[in-house]
Amino acid sequence: MKPFIQKSLKLNAGFLKLDDYSCILNRNFRSLSCVFIGTDAKYWFYEIKILFLQKNSNMDFIFQTWPWYVSGFLIGMIMLCLIYFGKSFGMSTNLQSLCSMTGLGKHVSYFDFDWKLNRWNFVVILGAMLGGFVAVHFMADPSNVSINPKTIEQLSQLGIDAPNGKLVPEALFGNQIWQSPRSIFILLIGGILIGFGSRYAGGCTSGHAISGLSNLQLPSLKAVIGFFVGGLIMAHFLLPLIF
Repeated sequence: MKPFIQKSLKLNAGFLKLDDYSCILNRNFRSLSCVFIGTDAKYWFYEIKILFLQKNSNMDFIFQTWPWYVSGFLIGMIMLCLIYFGKSFGMSTNLQSLCSMTGLGKHVSYFDFDWKLNRWNFVVILGAMLGGFVAVHFMADPSNVSINPKTIEQLSQLGIDAPNGKLVPEALFGNQIWQSPRSIFILLIGGILIGFGSRYAGGCTSGHAISGLSNLQLPSLKAVIGFFVGGLIMAHFLLPLIF
C-alpha cells in the first residue's frame, strides 16, 4: 500500500513526521533520508516538497516575500526579452487563441486568425500554472503573506478568512463554494465581466499593466487607471453589499 503523505508538513527538532513514515534530518538540517513506497507522481511531488523545506539558511529567502524591487526587476527583464524577440505579452490572448483553435473562426471573424503564431504564449501559461503549483504546495507559509491587520478585520466581518499563507481566501475559492449556488453565480458573473472587459479594452491586467506600460502605450495607461478605480469601487462599495 502506498503511504498517504500529508500536505502540511512540519519540521521539528531534527524529525519530520509523514503519517506512518518518518524522515530523519541531521542537526544542521542540511541532509534528509527518507523511505518512499510507490512511483506515483503525487508522491514524487511531496518528496520534492520535503527537500525544499529543509532549513538551509542559504535558501531561506526563497520562502519569504520577495521585495518589490527584486520581483519588479525580474518582470522587467522578462519584458525586455519579449520586446527583443518581438513578442507582446498577455494572458487573455490565450483564450482568444483557444477559441480559434476549436474552429470558431469559421463562424466568428474575431477568431479567424492563425493561432499557431501564439503557441509560445501557451508555454507562458504552462509556466504560470507550474509556478503557482510550486508556490502553493511547496512554499506556502503563514508568515509570507502580509496584509494590513485592519483589512483582515474588515474581511473577517464579511466572513472572509485571513490568508494564513494562502494566496486566495478559502471563503471565496475553496471547494465549499460548489455547495453554494450564490457563490457559483458570483464567480460566473465575475468571469463574464472579466472576459468581456479584457477583450473590450484590448487586453487584461497583465497585457496592459505589464506589457503595455513597458512599451509606453497611452491606452494601456488609461486601462490601468480604470483597473484601479474599478478595484477601489469594488472593495469599498460593492464587496460589502455582496457579502
